[in-house]
Amino acid sequence: MAGPRPRQPATKRFVNRPAPTPTVLLAVALGGALGGTLRWWLGDLAPDGTGFPWTTFAINVSGSLALALLPLVAMVRARPALAVGLGPGLLGGYTTLSTYAEQGRGLLADGRPVLAAAYLAGTLAACLVAVTLAGRLSNRAWRAEFASEDGNE
Repeated sequence: MAGPRPRQPATKRFVNRPAPTPTVLLAVALGGALGGTLRWWLGDLAPDGTGFPWTTFAINVSGSLALALLPLVAMVRARPALAVGLGPGLLGGYTTLSTYAEQGRGLLADGRPVLAAAYLAGTLAACLVAVTLAGRLSNRAWRAEFASEDGNE
């Protein structure tokens, strides 16, 4: 009768990356502050009201389009601090999954399941269309340059 098997070392699940530099951390923080402020300002300028949350819808769709277009900009690909400052920072602060989910929940709680479903599914569909449009807006040369750099990073 054999005893218990010796424990195998845990498989690494994380990519070994260097710690972010202070410049990269600052870029994300500043971008996030600007993006969150811009989202708040737009929501204050054009409140969603009680019907379809058009402001949040527009923010999430425009943010998805902008995020999908970022890799097409050579300067963004060449500067890690700019890439994270604009991507996870500015556009991460600008777009909002939490407000999208809360507004969907609120519409359901108000007894408006059709509007909630239209908003939740419509936002997802529109964001996917925006990302697809960004791919179509890129020309063959941009896609070749991006592919030659092995993608995002």
